[in-house]
Amino acid sequence: MRKLAAALVVSLLPAVSFAAYPDRPIKLIVPWSAGGDTDVIYRVFAPLMQKELGGTIVVTNVGGASGTKGAKEAKDSPADGYTIFAIHDSIHSTYHTGVADVSYADFEPLCLVSSTPSIVTASPKTPWADMKALLADAKARPEQITVGATLGSTSHFFPAMVARAAGVKFKYVSYEGTAARMNALLGGHIDLAESNLTQKGKADAGQLKFLAVASNQRNPEIPSVPTLKELGIDVEYAVNRGLVAPKGTPPAVLAKLRAACGVAAKDPSIAEAFKKQGTLVRYLDEIAYGRFFKTNDDETVEVARELGMLKR
Repeated sequence: MRKLAAALVVSLLPAVSFAAYPDRPIKLIVPWSAGGDTDVIYRVFAPLMQKELGGTIVVTNVGGASGTKGAKEAKDSPADGYTIFAIHDSIHSTYHTGVADVSYADFEPLCLVSSTPSIVTASPKTPWADMKALLADAKARPEQITVGATLGSTSHFFPAMVARAAGVKFKYVSYEGTAARMNALLGGHIDLAESNLTQKGKADAGQLKFLAVASNQRNPEIPSVPTLKELGIDVEYAVNRGLVAPKGTPPAVLAKLRAACGVAAKDPSIAEAFKKQGTLVRYLDEIAYGRFFKTNDDETVEVARELGMLKR
């Protein structure tokens, strides 16, 4: 009887532990430096999610290696629910271009949170008044116009897709994360970069130039900026951000994280908060997000192959 009682106690321990979850702070790894788009979005999102969870979420910046240092730390963390990862589309591009050995398949999906349309953005020191002038110059001076990008990431794929569709070639300059790239653009150290509506204030002040947006229709926040498709460039592109947990995280813990993620994404305040960050709420639960991951990964493989960047 004593052995049976002991066995019953042991068998109940995991359930008790999961029921108490979270009983210590949860680390939310953002694989970019503080002040970048992903960082700002999750510093808005995390408080809403932790309110639902009833525990603390600590946003931790782990930058470096095109966002892959943070991805590797998240992948290698214990699968106990106390580490979650702020993932975005770069998980596909860095993997398939050989920059990293971390894949979306190394994680459990929690939910998709947001989608941020990309904008072709120029330094104020450049001579172009619009996208047509840029492309004419690029055709006359192949590989002379500089584009700041985190190599292998979305900020690299987007201008590469534009260049391919427009029949031009750019010269890429490596920067680690959004903040460094935008500082270089503002200082005129590079000609172009991918940005979004978070830079609208600077564009309005003449510190940057929005040339074209990669959405399927003009954005009412910037009605004078044409879409790429209007200009005959068949590119539609946005950076999608969500949350994941290490593979093998217990189902009971995943259920709590997913529920909190969904409640936070549907909070009435989040749409306005995200709008200020130039992004749209795009909630998908774990099942729909899992399908989205697969589709996005397949599309990334095709784009990487067409761009001559496919390594695996």
